[in-house]
This record gives sequence, C-alpha cells and structure tokens, in this order.
Amino acid sequence: MYHGHFKGTYFEAGYKWGEILYNHGKRLDFCPTFKLTEDKYAFAAECKKEYSIYYPEIIEEIKGIAEGNRVPQKTIETVLFSMYCFELDNKCTCFAFKNENEVIFGRNSDFLVSLEKLYMNCIYKLKNAYSFNGDTTAYAEMENGVNERGFAAGLTFVYPKIRKPGINAGMLIRYLLEKCSTVKEALCEIKRLPIASAETVTLADKTGNLAVAEINPENKVVIYPEGNQTFVAAANKFNSPSMTKYNNENIDDWRAEERLVTAINALKNNAEKYSVKLAEDILGGKYGFMCQYDRKTNADTVWSVVYDLKRKQIYRIEGNPSRKKFNEDSRFIIQ
Repeated sequence: MYHGHFKGTYFEAGYKWGEILYNHGKRLDFCPTFKLTEDKYAFAAECKKEYSIYYPEIIEEIKGIAEGNRVPQKTIETVLFSMYCFELDNKCTCFAFKNENEVIFGRNSDFLVSLEKLYMNCIYKLKNAYSFNGDTTAYAEMENGVNERGFAAGLTFVYPKIRKPGINAGMLIRYLLEKCSTVKEALCEIKRLPIASAETVTLADKTGNLAVAEINPENKVVIYPEGNQTFVAAANKFNSPSMTKYNNENIDDWRAEERLVTAINALKNNAEKYSVKLAEDILGGKYGFMCQYDRKTNADTVWSVVYDLKRKQIYRIEGNPSRKKFNEDSRFIIQ
C-alpha cells in the first residue's frame, strides 16, 4: 500500500502528486480495471457539470494531477468520474457499533490481488477542508476514512442497474470526509447531492450517531439501528424494501449476503464484547465468512481498518486480517 500525504490547495496537492508519479515514470493515462471508451468519456463530461456545481474543488485537484503528470485532464476526469458507474470488481463490508464506552467503525476492502501494490492510504490536509486519513483502491477518491472531527464513513459498492451524471461513490466518501463533522451533516449532504452510482454508505461519529445510507441516482434510503440494537452493517447489496429492486442478482458479489449475515449476527449476539478486538475479530473471519478468499482466484481482502472514535485511534492491516495483525496508525490526530 502506497502512503501519500497531501497538503496545500487542491491544485497544489494534485500537481505535486502527479509530478512525483511522472518523475518515477508512471503515467495516469489509463485505468487498470476498465477501458476508456467513448461512452465513458461522454458520461464523465456530463458528470463534470455536476462536480462544477457541487464539488468544484475536486476539479482543481484533477487539473493539478493532470498538469503534474503531463496527461490530458479529460483522461483523468474520465477515469475518476465514470468509476463505480459502469463496472467494478471491488467488494467490501462495513459496520459500526456503540455502547456507553465505545463507538467503533470497521471495514474490509475486498478487491483484486493483482493490483494490491497500487492501493493507497492517504492523509489529506487541504486548505478550507477537514483533514482526514483515508484509504482507496484508486486515487483522489476514497473508500473509507476518518476526519479530524471524529467522523467516519465507508462505502460498499452495489453493481449499478442505472447511472446518471452526478457524484460517484468514491468521490462522495471524499466529499463527506472533507465537509462533514457529524452523521447528521453527512445525511443532509447525501440527500442534497446528485448521485451517479449505486452504493451503501456507512456513517459514524464520535458522539455515537450511526447510520447506513442506501443510495443510487433514483432513490435514497437511510437505515438506523433497529429497536434496541446499537449497530449498523452493510455489504454489496441493498436491503431496504424500496431498494432491493435495484440489486443485480446475475453477478458474482463475492458472497455479500454471507458477509452481511456474519457481521449482523456477531454484533447482535456479542453486545457485551463491544470493543476494538471484537471489530478486528469479525473482520478477520472469526465469527463466520468475511475475508476467507482463495487468492488464486485474484480475490482477497486487501486492507482492513478499525476506527475507535471514542479513544481517537486508527488501526489498519495492509492485507488480509485473517493472516496479519492490526497496527495502530498514530500519524493522524483526531480531535
């Protein structure tokens, strides 16, 4: 996993990173997971109109990346804006739980073994935005993270049945981390923003607010802990009644239902054990199927994170949590 530090203005951060890659002989003029076809160029151009309204800062960063890397800005926009909207093979599991003493967020990122050296952990400290520590299989976009205010967010991808120009899953997580300090603020933004892709977004803040938003270009549903339960969980499918019609049953979702059931049952039956260790054990597959992939199929859990929002601590594994140990990341300060 590559570790990047980004600071200054959006343009400055993008330019510096793009130039570092260029000086090391790496160009960003292609995408390793899908082809840049004419329909993607056209779709990205329509999405750019929405980003110009709702998230113009990211266009400045992309401009910086493009200039630093000596690649057309249009190419990078097409890679990033069409991501999550056509096809993608990343699968993942998110959950969050709380009690009087704990507020814990956990996530496994499941993706292609062949690309695992390209994945990034990023610390962003940009002007006029909350700083955050996040992880991604791409660049500029984020899949999970926690910001300086103790607000955490993570996505699980749902294979799209529909798409529409707007903000995609990875850009949405990045946006929320930079703009929001609470779950309430994040849900207001999710309801306001135009959405391009299909995903669930798991949210938690240090005061103990928890939620999962199931969203696509046509509908947005918020799920809170049910009854006396104190947790939420999500995998790569929609579960609320009004969203299940958008699930695509004809694809391999890497046992999403089984992963979700594992997380829900573990959290439902072990409330007395709520802790960082419980989160690590669930992510590591000690309560059922979660990360026990056969790497020979090019599928595996490629990183795992736990955010302890009460104690302001971050734990990460760069690899599969059934084989490696979590290490604390003390480089980032949560207020």
